[in-house]
Amino acid sequence: MERLLHNIKVVINDKIYIKDPESSDLGKKIIEHSILLIDEIGFDRFTFKKLGEKIGSNESSIYRYFENKHKLLLYLASWYWGWLEYRLVFATNSISNAKIKLQVAIDIVTSAPELDGSFSHINEKVLNNIIINEYSKSFLTKEVDIENKEGYFSIYKRLVNRLREMIEDVNPSYPYPACLASTILEGALHQHFIKDHFQSITDCNGSITPSDYFSNLVQNVLTNHHV
Repeated sequence: MERLLHNIKVVINDKIYIKDPESSDLGKKIIEHSILLIDEIGFDRFTFKKLGEKIGSNESSIYRYFENKHKLLLYLASWYWGWLEYRLVFATNSISNAKIKLQVAIDIVTSAPELDGSFSHINEKVLNNIIINEYSKSFLTKEVDIENKEGYFSIYKRLVNRLREMIEDVNPSYPYPACLASTILEGALHQHFIKDHFQSITDCNGSITPSDYFSNLVQNVLTNHHV
Protein backbone atom coordinates (compact mmCIF):
# COMPACT_ATOMS: atom_id res chain seq x y z
CA MET A 1 0.00 0.00 0.00
CA GLU A 2 2.78 2.44 0.89
CA ARG A 3 4.35 1.96 -2.54
CA LEU A 4 1.04 2.85 -4.15
CA LEU A 5 0.63 5.90 -1.91
CA HIS A 6 4.06 7.06 -3.00
CA ASN A 7 2.79 7.37 -6.58
CA ILE A 8 -0.47 9.19 -5.91
CA LYS A 9 -1.20 12.90 -6.04
CA VAL A 10 -3.88 14.36 -3.81
CA VAL A 11 -6.03 16.48 -6.11
CA ILE A 12 -7.21 19.66 -4.38
CA ASN A 13 -9.78 22.22 -5.58
CA ASP A 14 -7.77 24.73 -7.59
CA LYS A 15 -9.88 27.60 -6.27
CA ILE A 16 -8.16 27.20 -2.90
CA TYR A 17 -4.75 28.23 -4.23
CA ILE A 18 -3.44 30.76 -6.74
CA LYS A 19 -0.54 28.59 -7.90
CA ASP A 20 -0.33 24.87 -7.21
CA PRO A 21 2.33 24.48 -4.48
CA GLU A 22 3.10 20.99 -5.78
CA SER A 23 4.32 22.55 -9.04
CA SER A 24 7.58 23.98 -7.68
CA ASP A 25 10.27 23.47 -5.07
CA LEU A 26 9.30 26.75 -3.41
CA GLY A 27 5.67 25.69 -3.23
CA LYS A 28 6.60 22.41 -1.58
CA LYS A 29 8.85 24.32 0.82
CA ILE A 30 5.93 26.59 1.72
CA ILE A 31 3.77 23.57 2.53
CA GLU A 32 6.51 21.76 4.45
CA HIS A 33 7.43 24.68 6.68
CA SER A 34 3.91 26.04 7.13
CA ILE A 35 2.99 22.70 8.72
CA LEU A 36 5.97 22.85 11.06
CA LEU A 37 5.43 26.52 11.95
CA ILE A 38 1.68 26.25 12.57
CA ASP A 39 2.32 23.27 14.82
CA GLU A 40 5.00 25.24 16.67
CA ILE A 41 3.23 28.57 17.26
CA GLY A 42 -0.44 27.88 16.44
CA PHE A 43 -2.57 29.10 13.54
CA ASP A 44 -3.62 32.34 15.24
CA ARG A 45 0.00 33.53 15.59
CA PHE A 46 1.06 32.17 12.21
CA THR A 47 1.68 34.75 9.46
CA PHE A 48 3.14 34.66 5.98
CA LYS A 49 5.81 37.08 7.18
CA LYS A 50 6.96 34.58 9.82
CA LEU A 51 6.81 31.76 7.29
CA GLY A 52 8.89 33.81 4.84
CA GLU A 53 11.54 34.33 7.49
CA LYS A 54 11.62 30.58 8.16
CA ILE A 55 12.13 29.62 4.54
CA GLY A 56 14.35 32.56 3.59
CA SER A 57 11.89 33.95 1.07
CA ASN A 58 9.97 37.18 0.61
CA GLU A 59 6.47 37.30 2.09
CA SER A 60 5.20 38.34 -1.33
CA SER A 61 6.39 35.06 -2.84
CA ILE A 62 4.03 33.14 -0.55
CA TYR A 63 1.12 35.31 -1.68
CA ARG A 64 1.77 34.08 -5.20
CA TYR A 65 0.58 30.66 -4.01
CA PHE A 66 -2.14 31.52 -1.47
CA GLU A 67 -4.41 34.52 -1.11
CA ASN A 68 -4.25 34.36 2.69
CA LYS A 69 -3.50 32.00 5.57
CA HIS A 70 -7.12 30.81 5.70
CA LYS A 71 -6.77 29.43 2.17
CA LEU A 72 -3.50 27.80 3.21
CA LEU A 73 -5.27 26.07 6.12
CA LEU A 74 -8.01 24.91 3.75
CA TYR A 75 -5.31 23.49 1.49
CA LEU A 76 -3.60 21.62 4.33
CA ALA A 77 -6.91 20.23 5.57
CA SER A 78 -7.95 19.16 2.07
CA TRP A 79 -4.60 17.46 1.55
CA TYR A 80 -4.91 15.62 4.86
CA TRP A 81 -8.44 14.34 4.19
CA GLY A 82 -7.44 13.35 0.65
CA TRP A 83 -4.42 11.45 1.92
CA LEU A 84 -6.60 9.73 4.51
CA GLU A 85 -9.12 8.82 1.82
CA TYR A 86 -6.43 7.19 -0.33
CA ARG A 87 -5.23 5.18 2.66
CA LEU A 88 -8.78 4.08 3.41
CA VAL A 89 -9.51 3.05 -0.19
CA PHE A 90 -6.29 1.08 -0.59
CA ALA A 91 -6.71 -0.67 2.75
CA THR A 92 -10.34 -1.69 2.29
CA ASN A 93 -10.67 -2.26 -1.46
CA SER A 94 -10.03 -6.02 -1.33
CA ILE A 95 -12.09 -6.70 1.82
CA SER A 96 -15.45 -8.30 1.07
CA ASN A 97 -16.73 -8.67 4.64
CA ALA A 98 -18.68 -5.48 5.40
CA LYS A 99 -18.04 -5.54 9.16
CA ILE A 100 -14.30 -6.05 8.75
CA LYS A 101 -14.14 -3.36 6.06
CA LEU A 102 -15.88 -0.84 8.34
CA GLN A 103 -13.60 -1.74 11.25
CA VAL A 104 -10.49 -1.19 9.14
CA ALA A 105 -11.88 2.13 7.94
CA ILE A 106 -12.61 3.27 11.51
CA ASP A 107 -9.08 2.37 12.56
CA ILE A 108 -7.61 4.43 9.71
CA VAL A 109 -9.66 7.60 10.23
CA THR A 110 -9.47 7.64 14.04
CA SER A 111 -5.85 6.61 14.68
CA ALA A 112 -2.87 8.94 14.94
CA PRO A 113 -0.95 8.31 11.71
CA GLU A 114 2.65 7.24 11.45
CA LEU A 115 5.08 9.11 9.20
CA ASP A 116 4.91 7.10 5.98
CA GLY A 117 7.64 8.86 3.99
CA SER A 118 5.58 8.85 0.79
CA PHE A 119 5.64 12.64 0.60
CA SER A 120 9.05 13.96 1.56
CA HIS A 121 7.85 17.53 2.10
CA ILE A 122 4.88 16.65 4.32
CA ASN A 123 5.13 15.34 7.86
CA GLU A 124 1.82 13.52 8.25
CA LYS A 125 2.16 13.18 12.03
CA VAL A 126 2.64 16.91 12.49
CA LEU A 127 -0.14 17.67 10.01
CA ASN A 128 -2.41 15.40 12.05
CA ASN A 129 -1.67 17.59 15.08
CA ILE A 130 -2.76 20.64 13.10
CA ILE A 131 -5.99 18.97 12.00
CA ILE A 132 -6.78 18.05 15.61
CA ASN A 133 -6.01 21.51 16.96
CA GLU A 134 -6.86 23.87 14.11
CA TYR A 135 -9.21 22.21 11.59
CA SER A 136 -12.40 23.77 12.99
CA LYS A 137 -10.98 27.21 12.14
CA SER A 138 -11.20 26.32 8.46
CA PHE A 139 -15.01 26.13 8.51
CA LEU A 140 -16.23 28.05 11.59
CA THR A 141 -16.37 31.24 9.55
CA LYS A 142 -19.05 33.51 8.09
CA GLU A 143 -17.98 32.42 4.61
CA VAL A 144 -18.51 28.69 5.19
CA ASP A 145 -21.65 28.42 3.03
CA ILE A 146 -20.02 30.23 0.12
CA GLU A 147 -16.87 28.14 0.42
CA ASN A 148 -18.94 24.98 0.65
CA LYS A 149 -20.69 25.87 -2.61
CA GLU A 150 -17.27 26.44 -4.16
CA GLY A 151 -16.35 22.86 -3.23
CA TYR A 152 -13.67 23.66 -0.65
CA PHE A 153 -14.86 20.84 1.63
CA SER A 154 -15.63 18.27 -1.05
CA ILE A 155 -12.82 15.87 -0.09
CA TYR A 156 -13.87 15.86 3.56
CA LYS A 157 -17.52 15.27 2.63
CA ARG A 158 -16.53 12.50 0.22
CA LEU A 159 -14.65 10.75 3.03
CA VAL A 160 -17.70 11.02 5.30
CA ASN A 161 -19.86 9.53 2.56
CA ARG A 162 -17.46 6.61 2.11
CA LEU A 163 -17.91 5.83 5.80
CA ARG A 164 -21.67 6.29 5.48
CA GLU A 165 -21.81 3.72 2.67
CA MET A 166 -19.81 1.23 4.73
CA ILE A 167 -22.16 1.73 7.68
CA GLU A 168 -25.16 1.12 5.40
CA ASP A 169 -23.52 -2.07 4.10
CA VAL A 170 -23.25 -3.40 7.66
CA ASN A 171 -26.78 -2.42 8.70
CA PRO A 172 -29.03 -1.07 5.91
CA SER A 173 -31.84 -0.45 8.39
CA TYR A 174 -29.85 1.93 10.57
CA PRO A 175 -31.55 5.33 10.07
CA TYR A 176 -28.65 7.68 10.82
CA PRO A 177 -25.62 6.51 8.80
CA ALA A 178 -24.49 10.01 7.76
CA CYS A 179 -24.74 11.30 11.33
CA LEU A 180 -22.72 8.36 12.58
CA ALA A 181 -20.10 8.74 9.84
CA SER A 182 -19.54 12.45 10.48
CA THR A 183 -19.52 11.80 14.24
CA ILE A 184 -16.70 9.29 13.78
CA LEU A 185 -14.51 11.79 11.92
CA GLU A 186 -15.26 14.87 14.04
CA GLY A 187 -15.46 12.90 17.27
CA ALA A 188 -12.04 11.34 16.73
CA LEU A 189 -10.47 14.79 16.45
CA HIS A 190 -12.27 15.88 19.60
CA GLN A 191 -11.25 12.80 21.59
CA HIS A 192 -7.61 13.18 20.57
CA PHE A 193 -7.74 16.82 21.67
CA ILE A 194 -9.33 16.27 25.06
CA LYS A 195 -7.10 13.23 25.68
CA ASP A 196 -4.15 15.61 25.48
CA HIS A 197 -5.68 18.59 27.27
CA PHE A 198 -8.76 17.65 29.35
CA GLN A 199 -8.05 14.12 30.54
CA SER A 200 -10.74 14.24 33.23
CA ILE A 201 -13.57 14.25 30.67
CA THR A 202 -12.50 11.34 28.49
CA ASP A 203 -11.83 7.64 28.98
CA CYS A 204 -9.13 7.73 26.30
CA ASN A 205 -5.61 7.52 27.68
CA GLY A 206 -2.35 5.69 27.11
CA SER A 207 -4.07 2.32 26.85
CA ILE A 208 -7.53 3.23 25.52
CA THR A 209 -7.46 4.99 22.16
CA PRO A 210 -10.14 6.97 20.31
CA SER A 211 -10.15 4.06 17.85
CA ASP A 212 -11.11 1.69 20.67
CA TYR A 213 -13.97 3.96 21.67
CA PHE A 214 -15.41 4.48 18.19
CA SER A 215 -15.06 0.81 17.27
CA ASN A 216 -17.04 -0.09 20.39
CA LEU A 217 -19.60 2.65 19.74
CA VAL A 218 -20.24 1.69 16.12
CA GLN A 219 -20.38 -2.03 16.85
CA ASN A 220 -22.95 -1.55 19.59
CA VAL A 221 -25.04 0.94 17.66
CA LEU A 222 -25.25 -1.17 14.52
CA THR A 223 -25.64 -4.51 16.31
CA ASN A 224 -28.36 -3.38 18.66
CA HIS A 225 -30.46 -1.48 16.15
CA HIS A 226 -33.29 -3.44 14.54
CA VAL A 227 -36.20 -2.34 12.38
